[in-house]
Amino acid sequence: MTLLPQLSAHRLSMLPVSVAFALASLAPLAQAQSLVELYESARAFDATYQSAKLQYDANLARADQARAGILPTAGLSAGASRVNVDSTTSPAGGGTSFNTQNATLSASQPLYRPGNWANYEQGFRQVDLARAQVEAASQDLIVRTSQAYFDVLAAQDTLAFVRAQKEAVNEQLAFAKRNFEVGTSTITDSREAQARFDLVSAQEIAAENDLRVRKIALDQLVGITESQPRPLAVPVNLPDVVPAEVSTWVSQSEAVSPAIRQARSNAEIADLEVKKAEAGHKPTLDATASYNVTKNPTNTAQAGISSRANTGSVGLLLNVPLFAGFSTQNRIRETLALRDRALSDLEGTRRSVSQNVRTAYFGVQSGQGQVRALEAAELSSQSALDANKLGYQVGVRINIDVLNAQSQLFQTKRDLAQARYNVLLGGLRLRQASGTLTPDDLQQVNNLLAR
Repeated sequence: MTLLPQLSAHRLSMLPVSVAFALASLAPLAQAQSLVELYESARAFDATYQSAKLQYDANLARADQARAGILPTAGLSAGASRVNVDSTTSPAGGGTSFNTQNATLSASQPLYRPGNWANYEQGFRQVDLARAQVEAASQDLIVRTSQAYFDVLAAQDTLAFVRAQKEAVNEQLAFAKRNFEVGTSTITDSREAQARFDLVSAQEIAAENDLRVRKIALDQLVGITESQPRPLAVPVNLPDVVPAEVSTWVSQSEAVSPAIRQARSNAEIADLEVKKAEAGHKPTLDATASYNVTKNPTNTAQAGISSRANTGSVGLLLNVPLFAGFSTQNRIRETLALRDRALSDLEGTRRSVSQNVRTAYFGVQSGQGQVRALEAAELSSQSALDANKLGYQVGVRINIDVLNAQSQLFQTKRDLAQARYNVLLGGLRLRQASGTLTPDDLQQVNNLLAR
């Protein structure tokens, strides 16, 4: 028996990830986009991120509105009227009519309004809250883009490996048929190879559809038709987790995590809401000024001459609340409960972020260990396939052993490629959980891509 029919399958089983990607790619690598390029496209196109940015602008404008409560206000009013007087006591025994025109310029400056000042301080907390929200949206976009990017690469790898396995099984099927024709093997070998070929053909159809769906999802996210992600360069050198202590990641998250900052801002806003409610028991003091001009251009009821009166006033307006039907007391009780709830939410967010950081950290470490184990398993699977092929030739192995060894090898290759993507995604999710993820972190992943 000859080894020539199995040489092609052997070469296919040794394909690296980059070559497998090239087989599945529909466009030249020179036309492919990097992760950073697709992220920049997503920033300008993604509706979720754009919505978060617009909400951020709206929150800033809302926060600025709170300044109005401590700034002076001014207004100008003017009016004109016609007055008819019909009196039986007038000397002429009839009536008279005249025009009246008036204009008033008034201004007011709050001097003591504790509720307004608490509202003004809430504006600063609203800005902090809005900033944390848009940062969280930006980090979420980074992770979503990276996830969609590597989903396409994984689907391309799967399709390439399935096609390579299909080719190897097809050659094994042809080899089994030739051996049956010359009488060196049974019909069972051909039927086993045919069954495996049909199974791999079904897997190929599923892999093609999965790739199609993944590409649609990526295109919808980045706004590019037929986007082509660049594959990982070979050999793949996955970056280590820095810093290497999980406690450092947890301590970083306390200060910079957008989730914790949002919860902290909400607690501070709730505390200021209590002060606003308590201000309902306190007096208010405003400085007021006004200037009024009243003119009768024709005549008045008393005299047949025109008149004009200018009146100016400056003063203080004190308002002391006495009783409001217990609404102020109940409002205070409400805001105290809401403040306690916000503090409880803050503590819950701290615990959740700490747990997420630890989970992400150990997930990356576990993923790196899995990659090393799968790299060793790939070599072992290749050796097992070679041994089964040799054993099949000398009669100590059957065809199904070779088919199983081929299937194990390609499955290991697929799992290894997926594990590498998971490690890179895990590193980004670790930074997202700790709140340190920025667009610059994508450059480190981008450096691992093929040029």
